[in-house]
Amino acid sequence: MKPSLQPKTCSIEKLVTMKEDVRKVLSGAKTAIRRNGRYADPGEIMDLEGRKFVVHTVYSQTLGELTDVDAKREGFTTVEEYKQSILAIHPKMPWLPKMRVWVHEFSEVID
Repeated sequence: MKPSLQPKTCSIEKLVTMKEDVRKVLSGAKTAIRRNGRYADPGEIMDLEGRKFVVHTVYSQTLGELTDVDAKREGFTTVEEYKQSILAIHPKMPWLPKMRVWVHEFSEVID
Protein backbone atom coordinates (compact mmCIF):
# COMPACT_ATOMS: atom_id res chain seq x y z
CA MET A 1 0.00 0.00 0.00
CA LYS A 2 1.43 3.38 -1.02
CA PRO A 3 1.62 6.03 1.70
CA SER A 4 -0.78 8.90 1.17
CA LEU A 5 0.68 12.27 0.26
CA GLN A 6 -0.11 15.50 2.06
CA PRO A 7 -2.08 18.07 0.05
CA LYS A 8 -0.10 20.09 -2.48
CA THR A 9 1.17 23.44 -1.24
CA CYS A 10 1.77 24.96 -4.69
CA SER A 11 1.03 24.28 -8.34
CA ILE A 12 3.18 22.35 -10.80
CA GLU A 13 3.68 25.52 -12.87
CA LYS A 14 5.97 26.78 -10.09
CA LEU A 15 7.97 23.56 -9.73
CA VAL A 16 10.85 24.56 -12.04
CA THR A 17 11.12 28.30 -12.61
CA MET A 18 14.76 29.42 -12.36
CA LYS A 19 16.42 29.83 -15.77
CA GLU A 20 19.39 27.66 -14.84
CA ASP A 21 17.09 24.87 -13.60
CA VAL A 22 14.98 25.08 -16.76
CA ARG A 23 18.16 24.83 -18.85
CA LYS A 24 19.29 21.77 -16.88
CA VAL A 25 15.92 20.05 -17.25
CA LEU A 26 15.77 20.74 -21.00
CA SER A 27 19.33 19.39 -21.46
CA GLY A 28 18.53 16.24 -19.47
CA ALA A 29 20.98 17.10 -16.67
CA LYS A 30 18.21 17.60 -14.08
CA THR A 31 15.59 14.92 -13.44
CA ALA A 32 14.59 15.85 -9.89
CA ILE A 33 13.90 18.92 -7.81
CA ARG A 34 13.51 19.37 -4.08
CA ARG A 35 11.11 21.91 -2.63
CA ASN A 36 9.97 22.79 0.88
CA GLY A 37 6.41 21.98 -0.20
CA ARG A 38 4.69 19.53 -2.50
CA TYR A 39 4.13 21.05 -5.96
CA ALA A 40 2.91 18.06 -7.97
CA ASP A 41 1.20 14.70 -7.87
CA PRO A 42 2.62 11.65 -9.60
CA GLY A 43 1.33 11.64 -13.17
CA GLU A 44 1.05 15.42 -13.47
CA ILE A 45 2.57 17.01 -16.55
CA MET A 46 4.94 19.98 -16.39
CA ASP A 47 5.39 22.13 -19.50
CA LEU A 48 8.76 23.83 -20.00
CA GLU A 49 9.22 25.86 -23.16
CA GLY A 50 6.76 23.66 -25.06
CA ARG A 51 8.27 20.35 -23.90
CA LYS A 52 6.36 18.09 -21.53
CA PHE A 53 7.74 16.30 -18.47
CA VAL A 54 5.80 13.83 -16.33
CA VAL A 55 6.30 13.71 -12.58
CA HIS A 56 6.61 10.04 -11.75
CA THR A 57 7.70 10.03 -8.10
CA VAL A 58 7.00 12.38 -5.19
CA TYR A 59 8.32 11.65 -1.71
CA SER A 60 9.63 13.33 1.43
CA GLN A 61 13.32 13.20 2.38
CA THR A 62 15.57 14.91 4.91
CA LEU A 63 18.53 16.97 3.76
CA GLY A 64 20.73 14.58 5.75
CA GLU A 65 19.57 11.69 3.55
CA LEU A 66 20.84 13.34 0.36
CA THR A 67 23.48 11.37 -1.56
CA ASP A 68 25.74 12.29 -4.45
CA VAL A 69 23.37 10.25 -6.68
CA ASP A 70 20.53 12.56 -5.55
CA ALA A 71 22.71 15.61 -6.26
CA LYS A 72 23.40 14.32 -9.78
CA ARG A 73 19.63 14.05 -10.41
CA GLU A 74 19.46 17.71 -9.35
CA GLY A 75 22.11 18.58 -11.94
CA PHE A 76 25.10 18.85 -9.58
CA THR A 77 28.20 16.72 -9.06
CA THR A 78 28.08 16.32 -5.27
CA VAL A 79 25.83 17.00 -2.30
CA GLU A 80 28.22 19.79 -1.24
CA GLU A 81 27.89 21.49 -4.64
CA TYR A 82 24.09 21.21 -4.44
CA LYS A 83 24.11 22.53 -0.86
CA GLN A 84 26.23 25.59 -1.80
CA SER A 85 23.90 26.35 -4.71
CA ILE A 86 20.80 26.20 -2.47
CA LEU A 87 22.43 28.36 0.21
CA ALA A 88 23.43 30.93 -2.43
CA ILE A 89 19.77 31.16 -3.52
CA HIS A 90 18.45 31.18 0.08
CA PRO A 91 21.25 32.85 2.10
CA LYS A 92 19.33 32.97 5.39
CA MET A 93 18.20 29.34 5.20
CA PRO A 94 19.99 27.01 7.59
CA TRP A 95 21.08 23.65 6.14
CA LEU A 96 19.71 21.28 8.76
CA PRO A 97 20.17 17.53 8.21
CA LYS A 98 16.74 16.86 9.79
CA MET A 99 14.93 19.42 7.58
CA ARG A 100 12.38 17.64 5.38
CA VAL A 101 11.89 18.49 1.73
CA TRP A 102 9.67 17.13 -1.02
CA VAL A 103 11.41 15.37 -3.88
CA HIS A 104 9.77 15.51 -7.31
CA GLU A 105 11.32 13.15 -9.90
CA PHE A 106 10.35 13.54 -13.55
CA SER A 107 11.22 12.59 -17.09
CA GLU A 108 10.42 13.97 -20.51
CA VAL A 109 7.30 12.71 -22.23
CA ILE A 110 8.43 11.27 -25.55
CA ASP A 111 5.65 10.99 -28.14
